[in-house]
Amino acid sequence: MLKSPFLLIAAMGFLFFSCGKSEKQTNLSIQSVAVEGGLISGKTDSSGQVKIFKGIPFAAPPVGDLRWKAPQPVQPWEGTKVCTENPAAPMQNPPVPFFAWSEEFLIPKEPISEDCLYLNIWTAAEKSDEKLPVMVWIYGGGFSSGGNTVPLYDGEELAKKGIVVVALNYRVGMLGFLAHPELSAENPDQTSGNYGLLDQIAGLEWVKKNIAAFGGDPDNVTIAGQSAGAFSVNALVVSPKAKGLFHKAIAQSGGMFNRGKGLVSGLQGAEERGKQLTDTLGISLAELRKLPADSLLKIPGRFGPVVDGKVLPSVRQAFEDGSFSDVPLLTGWNAHDRVSGNPATTPAEFKANAKKQYGGRAGEYLQLFPAGNEVELEETLNTIGVLAFGLQNYTWAKMQTEKGQNDAYVYYFTRVPPGEPNYGAFHSAEFSYALHTLRNWNRPFEQVDYDLEKNMSSYWVNFVKTGNPNGPGLPEWPIFDPENPLVIELGYNLKTRAMPNWEQMKFMESLNR
Repeated sequence: MLKSPFLLIAAMGFLFFSCGKSEKQTNLSIQSVAVEGGLISGKTDSSGQVKIFKGIPFAAPPVGDLRWKAPQPVQPWEGTKVCTENPAAPMQNPPVPFFAWSEEFLIPKEPISEDCLYLNIWTAAEKSDEKLPVMVWIYGGGFSSGGNTVPLYDGEELAKKGIVVVALNYRVGMLGFLAHPELSAENPDQTSGNYGLLDQIAGLEWVKKNIAAFGGDPDNVTIAGQSAGAFSVNALVVSPKAKGLFHKAIAQSGGMFNRGKGLVSGLQGAEERGKQLTDTLGISLAELRKLPADSLLKIPGRFGPVVDGKVLPSVRQAFEDGSFSDVPLLTGWNAHDRVSGNPATTPAEFKANAKKQYGGRAGEYLQLFPAGNEVELEETLNTIGVLAFGLQNYTWAKMQTEKGQNDAYVYYFTRVPPGEPNYGAFHSAEFSYALHTLRNWNRPFEQVDYDLEKNMSSYWVNFVKTGNPNGPGLPEWPIFDPENPLVIELGYNLKTRAMPNWEQMKFMESLNR
């Protein structure tokens, strides 16, 4: 007991000073945040509730000798870096609206640069020790386009719901995924082609080291993405290099489980295509490295992730042998998820192809995918187009449930956005509802859309927080059960329903075992 008034006053002063000092240390200010590389400043949103930091470097610029190399550590800077404007999108062709994807789905026309390894953060934390759950968004774009500055990826509204949102850039196209024997030879892992995935891993490593400064919890990180972003989430779930960097996964319309890999190739084939490219151009790899980045865009070719066994093992095999990251999964697809028109074919041609492809199981296939006339064929081709995505996410949920200890939750998005063009519940239509960014999309939305946006974003945020999308005021979303696969339909109404096209799913999935 302090008997002296002087000692009592002194002790009170010490406590006041200590509390003040502690508060000063933990207050999160947009004026100065210490991160790897130096100090940064940001800005607040119009409400003053959300702090926004844009263009934070998470790796050295991958230019010059660093082109087609794994991302290198951040280069330190002097003073305070102002992080209030959009960073450059990765090098790609200028954005041009097409199909259902209006300008809100695309990167801004500028800046676009090879110097692109930056991330954006939205946080409503007032102090740096709040340990808010973190969601890291990974964009789509077929691994050839996209960026973290797309208007519909804005993280402001989700941040208001109590999570820290991070959107990171990664290299795309040739700059992100060129494989070549000489590139593999100079790599300690003796592989090449997955620079874009390594960028994502570097971004997650940055989050683990630095997100606490923004009020985030490095031990509660969810990776989330759509289309190529969902492919990326799938890759990260099986990559040994991403182990321990995340704790939950959200994958919207995409995965890499089934045959007909499309954007994904094996290392040998990818290297051969890279060698053929330099041979055809009559140019050495060293010379290719020196070409201006915009010149590379004129070189034809399709580039995507490479199954190399080091960065990216076989996805299905990783689940079969239990080497994947066993984390809770939220996944699903859209009612009109296909991304291309139907091929020119007749019912007779379709049946003949089925017999060639499926042999003794062709009869079973044609019962599930009938083509008795033109109308039936058109419906079947549309179903096949949707299943190109749906089958991946169904298989993922099934294997997570059977091979892992954590639950999976599956959705089926059916809401057709109002207005024109009308492509149904098209590929990418769902993520603006989930990310609560309808305000950035120029469509004549109705009250049902805003209600769906509110509920979907709440499901997503609940999952980011706890690994379970359910919460007060929301219809129950059932845990996925492969024996009785119920999904939640996200549309005009929210309701539990049987999995669409389950018999077709089971047949196609059986071909991959």
